[in-house]
Amino acid sequence: MFPQPWIFLIATIIAISLFMSSLVESFPVADKVKSLPEQLPVSFQQFAGFVPVDDKNQRALFYYFVEAETNPASKPLVLWLNGGPGCTSVGVGAFTEHGPFVTNQGEAIEKNQYSWNKEANILYLESPAGVGFSYSLNLSFYKTLNDEITARDSLVFLRRWFAKFPEYKNRDFYITGESYGGHYVPQLAELIIKSKVNFNLKGIAIGNPLLDFDTDMNAVDEYYWSHGIISDYAYKIRTSLCNSSRVLREYFSGQISKDCLVAAQKVSEEYSFTNFIDPYYVVGEKCLSYNVSQAGFLRETLNSGMFQFRNSHYVLQTEEPDQQVDECNLKYSEMYLNRKDVQKALHARLEGTTKYRLCSKIVQTNYDPLNREIPTINVVGFLVKSGLRVIVYSGDQDSVIPFMGTRRLVDRLAKTLGLKTTLPYSAWFVDKQVGGWTQVYGNHLTYTTIRGASHGTPATQPKRSFVLFNAFLQGKPLPKA
Repeated sequence: MFPQPWIFLIATIIAISLFMSSLVESFPVADKVKSLPEQLPVSFQQFAGFVPVDDKNQRALFYYFVEAETNPASKPLVLWLNGGPGCTSVGVGAFTEHGPFVTNQGEAIEKNQYSWNKEANILYLESPAGVGFSYSLNLSFYKTLNDEITARDSLVFLRRWFAKFPEYKNRDFYITGESYGGHYVPQLAELIIKSKVNFNLKGIAIGNPLLDFDTDMNAVDEYYWSHGIISDYAYKIRTSLCNSSRVLREYFSGQISKDCLVAAQKVSEEYSFTNFIDPYYVVGEKCLSYNVSQAGFLRETLNSGMFQFRNSHYVLQTEEPDQQVDECNLKYSEMYLNRKDVQKALHARLEGTTKYRLCSKIVQTNYDPLNREIPTINVVGFLVKSGLRVIVYSGDQDSVIPFMGTRRLVDRLAKTLGLKTTLPYSAWFVDKQVGGWTQVYGNHLTYTTIRGASHGTPATQPKRSFVLFNAFLQGKPLPKA
């Protein structure tokens, strides 16, 4: 016979064990990723699979979920959305930027020492249908693609994903993304708030985001000029005859004016950066054997009198010798995710396509171009007024959505909302080096640059991006010297 205190202790241990067992068993066993090809052993769980968002039309979105490396039960849940529209959060965000593994030197993967799952449980969603492994068997769906449908499907996905993972439904929840994520992220957050769903949404973070078409696109001209890519003369012609927002608007309408042709021709004489310079990382080296774009609609060149949009990429380069990142990592990520053994491990399959692409042609071709001209900076303002914590950040070596336009938009928004500056524009630091500059407005709105970073900041400045991410989750100021 056990003494009475021991009986109580044993009963308590059994109860805790049963509770913990029930937590583990509540996860969808069929979605568990036992191990990825070439993967070293890890301490955290991974899950991947499809979540139907339209049963009638057989539309489903693909996700890849990685638990936090340590104490996942105490860490927040973070949703990540890449841009495009049409680019994959798994192939780009997870496997080249801040996931637990990055592809390197061919089709191999290695541990990412600055993975964001060190601080949070990360959910990578391929949205809308047509991106990555996500699909619609009703092909007429692709003719209707727009921001409203993307946000609606993402909300359906989240409802059903939380049903699969009920332990996370009441967890602190953040939505993050980059590039055209400047539309996806705030629009989804707004829909969550207005739908009054029971998610514990705390904030959003968006990097190099498209927030206002005219401001963001016209900053491109200023960036070219200020970084020596075009001359004073070309900049004057560009700004007086036909700036970037106008040339893109005319391109989408199919009617190119004489002024825009003259302005574009002069600028194109001075830069042929689709051939020589990576616009996503103007100080970086190009991967000469591969091209992919998260914002392909932004690039224009003059070719035989016609505008032609060219795909590019952002190169991958490390700031630290202990994390070697190949500049052609995007190429290797696509190669890796096209392997049949990788797809089997991820419970993935290709529907309506024979190849996994980092950026979907069917989405980029069919997505309503007018949506790009709808400002979302006002949606960000709605989120700030709703009490969400918002951080907008920019890699300062990106010419596609340059920091100067984004900085102006955030500052203008703060003035509109009547927010006072609580932290003046100042440098923040990592390892006694300047990590970037930041300004805080009120209690909920922050703008930050990441020094030396590209359009996809974690790809080129992984440690600085990780420090920024960690500070955002903790609601703490970025570190000073």
